Parts: sequence; structure tokens; C-alpha cells
Amino acid sequence: MALADDDIAQVRAATDIVALISEHVALKKSGRRWSGLCPFHAEKTPSFSVNAEEGRYYCFGCRASGDAITFVREVQHLDFVDAVRQLADRAGVELHEDASAGAARHERQELLSAMAAAVDWYHDRLLHAPDARPAREYLTSRGIGGDLARQFRLGWAPDDWDALSRALHLDERVLTGTGLGFVNQRGRRQDAMRARIIFPILDPAGHPVALGGRILPGRDAGARVEAKYKNSPETPIYSKRRTLYALNWAKEDVIRSGEIVVCEGYTDVIALFAAGVTRAVATCGTALGEEHFRTMRNFAQRIVLAYDADQAGQSAAASVYQWERQHEVDVAVARLPRGSDPAELAQRDPDALRRAVAEAIPFLAFRLERVLESANLATVEGRARAAESALVVLREHPSELVRDQYVMEVADRLRLEAPALRQRLSEGPREVVTLSEPAPPRVREPASLPRPGQEALRLWVHVARARDRFVPAYFVDPVQRRVFDALREADTPGEAIDRLAASGDDDAAGVLARVVVDEVGEESDEAVAAVVSQLIRHATRTALRELETQLRRGEITPDAANVTIRDVKERLEWLGTAEAGRAEEDLRDWLIDRGASVP
Repeated sequence: MALADDDIAQVRAATDIVALISEHVALKKSGRRWSGLCPFHAEKTPSFSVNAEEGRYYCFGCRASGDAITFVREVQHLDFVDAVRQLADRAGVELHEDASAGAARHERQELLSAMAAAVDWYHDRLLHAPDARPAREYLTSRGIGGDLARQFRLGWAPDDWDALSRALHLDERVLTGTGLGFVNQRGRRQDAMRARIIFPILDPAGHPVALGGRILPGRDAGARVEAKYKNSPETPIYSKRRTLYALNWAKEDVIRSGEIVVCEGYTDVIALFAAGVTRAVATCGTALGEEHFRTMRNFAQRIVLAYDADQAGQSAAASVYQWERQHEVDVAVARLPRGSDPAELAQRDPDALRRAVAEAIPFLAFRLERVLESANLATVEGRARAAESALVVLREHPSELVRDQYVMEVADRLRLEAPALRQRLSEGPREVVTLSEPAPPRVREPASLPRPGQEALRLWVHVARARDRFVPAYFVDPVQRRVFDALREADTPGEAIDRLAASGDDDAAGVLARVVVDEVGEESDEAVAAVVSQLIRHATRTALRELETQLRRGEITPDAANVTIRDVKERLEWLGTAEAGRAEEDLRDWLIDRGASVP
């Protein structure tokens, strides 16, 4: 439908382009202009400029330009009319169009209004309802008093089937469209949250779009087994993989400091705010992913992971390094005491929490530190084993210069010669020789295995439609390969575990037992494709290192090797582009032909 020129002009005039773009990019005043990092290409030096008076933006790097309507179209992939409608809703401008044309816009506004009303209702219940007293007492015991509860608009969902639905008179369409409830088997409306503390999730503009709910400790649910946390499902107004809890409150400090602190849970974020670190956010029931990094790099260049110490070490190293390079950000880790999370540490020692964030170290340095601090450095054998473990971690990083800098640090720490470590690093992984008395067989935890392989195994077990995307050649770790082979040969994961255990393969049986009970994060086709891409990258790079080693040893001719290396690297670059399908097929065939399943 065509829009009147006067309506379009009125929408442009009524839109604050600086406020609009600031929801997606950190802008700072520079003379009469506002500048920041371009949201349309990766850069470290701001080249994106906004002219508030003219309502225009321009990037001196990629030459992207336009007005508020153009920006909304590019960022949200909307057509012109839908972009104008969204800005009209935002600015309170009435468009002259027929009712049917604005149906989708009206529905979105209806869902947002219902969610806002639900947040207000839950919040009032927490502050004033007698049945919310245990929730108030629990929050107080966690260091969350009335001021923090009001700041984060926390709420309480009563232990009732449909209290919210009845109070707000929500019809079935709105109830299910927002994720606030559903229609049960008896045809009755039922609230999604029941007997839970409510954590409202807001978009960067401050509009409530979803809820997180925590059950009270010790709650007797009868025969039901209830998860500790429950989150809203994906809805027309909420996308988990793009949303960061508390970004709307953290934006100001993030922009001022150039740093964003990422936590695992909602209470961790609130604890950091209470400790004075008001630039904290959290993912909403999903693992940290590509879309989260894309959002964060628009606001800050330094990302600090403030997870439980062991959890931070289990982050997807290959993905983190790729995101660092792709989005030109620096990822660091706050060194929390083992067994502590930010919420617990904030209560016990808020100064220590602030220091941990302020003194966060690079991601690779953190992983190496965890390896070396658990090693026995008092003996030659202990230092040798520590060196082998450190080299495994170093090989994950894609930059040769970065690897070499850390080689020197590891050599100094272990009292070894740097040239010897460099040679071992270039040779690739090998089977470690036992230098002491054999230890009893021990199941390897997934943290010591390549993350892409672990994610692939989880998908194989939990997402049946993803299985045809994986082949044995993708699994370069021997244990993960044995797990994959066992899964392919067995009818069920339980049968595969039994077969592995019966054959004496405790490592593989233990890993599969853990995978079976692990939760899969995002199950969308995009998430599956991302795991496949990471798995192929990891397997291909491992195979390329072997090929380069063969070339150095004279086992293959330079002409043949160089042509293969060039072609394979070219296809690696195609992953994540429009040629991803062709690249995946070519790399799969090459890995199978090469027999690169086990290094």
C-alpha cells in the first residue's frame, strides 16, 4: 500500500535519529555530530557519523548512508512501508491507511502492551501481595532489596493457574502470542509462570518483551519436577539469540567505559549492578552466540566474561577467537574464585568482584592459567605434561603471532626452552607418553575436548533432524569419533553407552553419558548450521596442519600441497556466505577422501 508523502515526512520529522540509532550503536557527541562504530561493517576506529539536525547518517568506511527509515530497513530487514509503520508507532504518528494494512503493526503493539501490563502486574504483586512474602525474603537473602527490585522491575507470579490471565483479561491470541500463557488440555487459559520470581526482559529501547522466572528454593511442587529457571518462548516480539538481559539499563555505562560484562544469570547481573558494575548483561537461557556478539560489538570493543570460573573455561574457544577476529572485539575473562559466581561473590566480597572485572585477562591467557595452575611444576615430568596441555590450548588460537607470544610466557613459567615449544607447536598434537606410574582410567570432562565436536554430539542426540549433517570425518578427536561411531551403530544413546562401557572405553562412555543429559541451546536451523560450520572449520584446519607438516617433511610435493591448501582455505572463507552450501559439500568430500577423522 502507498503511503502519503505528508505522512512519511511527518514520521521523519518526529523521529529522533540519534535515539533510534543509539538503541543499536554506541554514539558519542563529537562537535555537532554523533559518531560511533559502524553497525554495517566491522571496524575498531569509529567512522560512522550521525547528523541529528538533518536526520541522516553516513559511514566513511563502508559508505552506508540514509535516514531513520533507511536505518530501520537495513537493521531489521524490513520493506519501506513496514519501516515507516514501525517508526510511526514509535513516534506516535497516525498514518492514513486502511485497517487491513496495519493489522500486523496493530498486533505487535497489542503484544507489547500486554507484556508491559503483565510486568507491572507481577511487579505490584511482589511489592505488596501477602503471598509474595517468601519471594521478598529470598531476594533480601540474596542481597536484592526493595531499591534493586524496583530498578529491575522484579515481580512475583502467584501459585495460581490463571491469575494473570484473569486480572488482565487476556484473550487466547494475546496470551499465547506473548508467551504469557497457553490453553491447556481442558481448553482453559493457563499462565506460563506460576509461583516464580519474575525477571522482566526488556529490549534496548526499554520495552518489556519477555520474562524469566525463578522458582523459590525448597518449593514443594508435588509430583511435578520443575526447572529452576523458566524463560519465555520465542514470540513475534522476542528473539532469544538477539536479546541480552539488562542491556537497556547497562547501555549508558557500556558506552562510557567501552566495555560490556557478560554473566550467566539474571541475579548475577543485578549483583554486579549492586556492586557498582553497571555495565553487566546476561544471555536469556541460551549460550553466548553469534547474534549476541553482533549486538555487543555495536556498543563496546571489550567483552568481559564473568561466569563461574569453570564455566568460563568451558566456553567455545574456537567460536570466541572467530568472533574476536570477525567483529574486532577483545574477549577477556574475570578471574572469579573457583566455585563462586558473581551473585555469591557480590554478597561476600563486593570489592573482590569489582577487582575481578577490572583485572580481567585475555581469554587465551585465562585458559592457559587454568592449565598451569593445576599442574605439578615441581618435577620435570609434571612440567612436561603441563607443556603438552598448554600447547593444546595454544593451538586453538588462529593467530601465529599471538601463539608465539604465549609460547614465550609458557616457556618461562615451566623453565623450558621456547624454541623447543615452538617446534612442538608446529608439529601438531601427538599422543602424550606417560612419564609416571599409570593412573587409573579417568573420564575426560567435555571441557578438555574440542567444543565443536561436543556441540555436534549434543545435536546428534537431541535434534534428530540434524543428524544427516554430520559425517565421521568431521570428528578429529579420537574420543569424540568413537562416541559418534557408537551412536551411528546403536539404536539408542543408552545402547551406545553400554557398548562403549562393555568394550572398556570409559572415556567415550563417560563423554556420551554427559552429552545425553546436557541441554541443547538453540535448535533452529541457523543454530544447527552454525555448529556444522564450526565443526567443519575445526576438522579442516586440523587436516591443513597435518598437510603442512607433511610438506615440511618432504612427504608430498610442494606443487600438489600448495594447490590443495589454497583451494581448501578458499572454501573455508566461503563458509558463512552465500556459497556456504557448496563449501560445506566440497570440504566434506575432501575430509572424507583424506581420511582426516583422527589426527
